[in-house]
Amino acid sequence: MKLKTSSIIITVAILLFLIFGGIYGFTVVTIEEAEQTVQDETFNPVAYVDGIWDFQLMPAFNDGAVELSLILSEMEPGADGTASKENLIPIANEFGLITEGEAHVYMVQGSGVISSVNTETSKGTAEVTLDGYNGPIKIQIYLGPRLPGDDSSVRDATGLIKFGDFKEQTEFGKVAKEMNNRVLQGLETLDIENLNGKTVSFMGAFTIRTYNQISIDLKEIYILPVEIEAGE
Repeated sequence: MKLKTSSIIITVAILLFLIFGGIYGFTVVTIEEAEQTVQDETFNPVAYVDGIWDFQLMPAFNDGAVELSLILSEMEPGADGTASKENLIPIANEFGLITEGEAHVYMVQGSGVISSVNTETSKGTAEVTLDGYNGPIKIQIYLGPRLPGDDSSVRDATGLIKFGDFKEQTEFGKVAKEMNNRVLQGLETLDIENLNGKTVSFMGAFTIRTYNQISIDLKEIYILPVEIEAGE
């Protein structure tokens, strides 16, 4: 009798499993298959940037980069090197864009002469005397071999890549990091040791942070170059 009762219970359990499986679409998979599914769904920033760098991002820069001298000439910092956030907003709206975090981001191009090179830290920079600009703002171009971890200028400047396009905030950050890796790859062929005094042409992006600020420091801007070419 006990054996018969157990058989009935097992049979009912199997029937219920089959019924609910049919209703809700349960699928039995192996552990290996489950692990592969997780791997397939894991975000790959390298593949993501591969898919847009040459076909979307660089064309956006080629079509939309503004002469840096024009942008800087519109900015009028005071004697202390600062400008009001209120005065900078119209410039960002005309020549760049303002992110959800209130950062002003620009796609720019320009040319000039390298007036100094700083490689004392791993975040090396080159100061440029910019053609067509005689104002007080210093222009620095990042040279690497490291870049600031929080600089997302290249990711943000085109306006093509939105935070809402990603499932998680970490994915959005990984895209910026991978794009900065591409910037560093483009700098590998640059003869940094002999760059001082050379003419240079460049295209890239820079950010002015304004969140929770009224007075904005404009003594220097720092450009992430997506393209840079040194001449004589």
